[in-house]
Amino acid sequence: MKKYSVVIPVYNSNEGLPELCERLCNSLAGFNYEIVLVDDGSRDNSWEVLKKEKSKRPNEIRIIRLSRNFGQHNAISCGINASGGDFMITMDDDLQHPPEEIVKLIRCQESNDADLVYGLPENRKHGVVRIAGSYFVTKSSKLFHGNTEGSSFRLIKRELAQQIQRHQHKSMIYIDEILSWYTDNIHTTTVAHHTRKHGKSGYTSLSLIRLYFDIVFNHSAVPLKLMTRIGFIVSIICILLGVYFIIRKFIFNVPIGFTALIVTILFSASILMMCLGIVGQYLYKLFVLQNRKPSYFIRDQH
Repeated sequence: MKKYSVVIPVYNSNEGLPELCERLCNSLAGFNYEIVLVDDGSRDNSWEVLKKEKSKRPNEIRIIRLSRNFGQHNAISCGINASGGDFMITMDDDLQHPPEEIVKLIRCQESNDADLVYGLPENRKHGVVRIAGSYFVTKSSKLFHGNTEGSSFRLIKRELAQQIQRHQHKSMIYIDEILSWYTDNIHTTTVAHHTRKHGKSGYTSLSLIRLYFDIVFNHSAVPLKLMTRIGFIVSIICILLGVYFIIRKFIFNVPIGFTALIVTILFSASILMMCLGIVGQYLYKLFVLQNRKPSYFIRDQH
């Protein structure tokens, strides 16, 4: 019988954890399953609540506590590595993706024999600011798997999920990029999306934009390609401007003028500084990569 491992990163969600665990167990009744909850450095008493839920369902629930907040994707990676199911199901801890919708992911995978299934919400129940921030991350995900939008609500075949372990040398993991590198057998299904019942999201618009840039610089060469194209275009423009001023000088005897010279210098210098900034970002990422920092560290588990 196939086993399903539900992996959930937990961060400051003590109020909703009992309902989450109860609804998960009810939704997965009849399936062979386990629930792996990873406390990603919560500042409230989420860990105490998790231990209580573990004591109620010792056979179904496994809990892991990280030493500090390592980020959602790193926490999910930890949970996947600790799970033993044939399929991994990842979701958030805020109940915005109803546990009852997990069955849709399972049915979609069975009907298509998909390696990866994303549950895409019909209508996002976020605030305007959160939606704006999520837009940047969605655009990042499309850099890696075409027109298919990513989602934290996903089902992954074990063989595919195991590939994440090969990328543990990175301090910042982006799961969707890793998964899409190994397969294009990706399907989606529409799922319900509810408003958040308890607390506030750990993601602000600013942190989502910061995540967007981390994803781009850690997992793509888009800035380098953009820098090359801009440099080429600017070079052509500067050459044409130079030819234009030379023609005006020698044919029409028009003085080049101090303004034209300054504009050309400032324009060129600004492009050079932008390019140096992009190169600096990549050098920083290479420095972090060479440090071989682990993506997470486990403090306690039951």
